[in-house]
Amino acid sequence: MAGFQNTVTVNPAYAVEGDFASDNPRANVLNSPEDGLTAGADGVTIGRFAWVNQADQTVRNNGTGAPDGFVARHMNALINALTAEASMLIPAGRTLALHSKGDFWAKTKTVATVGQKVFASTTTGEVSTGAAGASVGGHVETAFVVATAAGANELIKITTNK
Repeated sequence: MAGFQNTVTVNPAYAVEGDFASDNPRANVLNSPEDGLTAGADGVTIGRFAWVNQADQTVRNNGTGAPDGFVARHMNALINALTAEASMLIPAGRTLALHSKGDFWAKTKTVATVGQKVFASTTTGEVSTGAAGASVGGHVETAFVVATAAGANELIKITTNK
């Protein structure tokens, strides 16, 4: 049966992707005060970069050019699948905050070293790292830099507070 505990972790995780990594200053992406930002038709995944459609203020995890911000974990994802144990998906139409500045935990697809630039996948919003000005296939450079080193598919801290 799904949904029941099937593992025991002795030490809890120190963070989940999308968590705030500090209490340093952070900034939200400006949006329409009447409507606010809402998740687009496919929903928005927490812990990834996202783009805003200015026409209707919807947010999605894919786009062109630099992303508008990072999707932090504000406990606004919903578990919609009957047998699912967790979800990082903010459903379509649900409001969300998008951050243009701050310190966050993110899962990197590549090996990360302190000081590297953070790149966002233009198709999924996932995080990769590389040298400033480098070309990372299918990715675009963001304003964020790597603050802690880690291996591929591990959590790192990313920051705009240099």
